[in-house]
Amino acid sequence: MAQTTEALTAERILAATEDVLRRHGPAKATVVDVARALGVSHGSVYRHFRTKAALREAVTERWLDRTSEALSGIVADEERDPESRLRAWCAALFAAKRHKAGEDPQLFATYMVLIGEISAVVDRHITDLTGQLTTIIENGVERGVFASAAPAVTARALFDATGRFHDPCYAREWEQPGIEAEFDAVVDLLVRGLRA
Repeated sequence: MAQTTEALTAERILAATEDVLRRHGPAKATVVDVARALGVSHGSVYRHFRTKAALREAVTERWLDRTSEALSGIVADEERDPESRLRAWCAALFAAKRHKAGEDPQLFATYMVLIGEISAVVDRHITDLTGQLTTIIENGVERGVFASAAPAVTARALFDATGRFHDPCYAREWEQPGIEAEFDAVVDLLVRGLRA
């Protein structure tokens, strides 16, 4: 095993884990494989992540957080009106999920297995996303654009209603002809229902 001179960080371990998962899949990828890819002992990896499960959870969370971080910029853009932000947020979520599924189908399939094993990470991700939607809806209510007595409940309903366009179980449908028009029709309907 060739030793590396670069400092071993959690981020380097997570990036290497992603590569190992892409090559071997979740059933065959091991901490030893990750350590080998980094040129370190498996004990060095365990100093950062105490168990294989902790490492898998961290790499899954990192993958989901990329989507949340990309969407947070839309939420923060208060120069844009709330309806425009809501539409942009929904479109960006759909685009991000489609991109992940189409860009690297092997890694996407691997993450679908991991997500099934680590429901707490998924729950936190959904809480973060619905929190972002809540912020947009609250801002819309404050500006008199949206009507909602309970923005958090409305946000969750909107998230659930658009599930076909972001829930990975629908990934096969995302490349079907006409999917963008179907997405636009659903978002139009929901936005009309939110208007004050």
